[in-house]
Amino acid sequence: MKDIWNPWHGCIKKSEGCTNCYMYANDSARGQDGSRIYKVKGDFDLPVRRNRQGEYKIPFGTKIRVCLNSDFFLKEADEWRIEAWKFIQQRSDVLFWLLTKRPERVRKCLPENWGDGWENVWFNVTIENQLRADERMPILLDLPFKHKGFMAAPLLGEIHVEKYLIDGQIESILVDGENYPNARPCDYQWVKTLYEQAVLYNITFEFLSTGKWFTKNGKMFHISNRMVQREQAIKSGMQHQGKDVEIKLSLPEHEQLKFEIFT
Repeated sequence: MKDIWNPWHGCIKKSEGCTNCYMYANDSARGQDGSRIYKVKGDFDLPVRRNRQGEYKIPFGTKIRVCLNSDFFLKEADEWRIEAWKFIQQRSDVLFWLLTKRPERVRKCLPENWGDGWENVWFNVTIENQLRADERMPILLDLPFKHKGFMAAPLLGEIHVEKYLIDGQIESILVDGENYPNARPCDYQWVKTLYEQAVLYNITFEFLSTGKWFTKNGKMFHISNRMVQREQAIKSGMQHQGKDVEIKLSLPEHEQLKFEIFT
């Protein structure tokens, strides 16, 4: 069962975190151009696909990460997004995890019946440094979503976000280093600074991995193995389970009707 949904592929580089984009690197290795944006026909309707028994292939309660090879709010995807929102609304029993570097486009890209947000959508922005934190976090806080978080990946410097955490809207923080050609180092102190802010406000914090180059106390470590990167991140002790987050997923209306008929 897939937990990643890429309805379209390709992206336009947006900021510092995009410099060594993994999608561009993977496409280049296949002789493709990462800036070519296209609808992925084979996966476009993934959330609503059914098996031979008429059941959804993706089961109730699944967390689906969306557009990891693109950006859900790309201008070039405006036409496709209309139908993608319909799939998301239809699967009210699944949590869709969205991540963007384009929060300034989000409000005008929401469905007409969005209201104050859908329970099954968790919205995140990327903040790779202080500049992007101060640019994107105020927009994030002003947008109508039930669940919000941010991802500092690749983490490129020390970031202070205390003023954005005070009102309690942020429910999760993810941090990761960088891989692929020309990867830039991630520093232990940068991670620790964000971790301490998360603990202070009791927000769930996950240090995903060190990346290929990791510095601590002035020493540089080269960690090429992804599993070891993850192991070292866990060994750092910088993981925090914050306050409980209640996500009220519900069966789609047509599935509720089926349930009532057969019970």
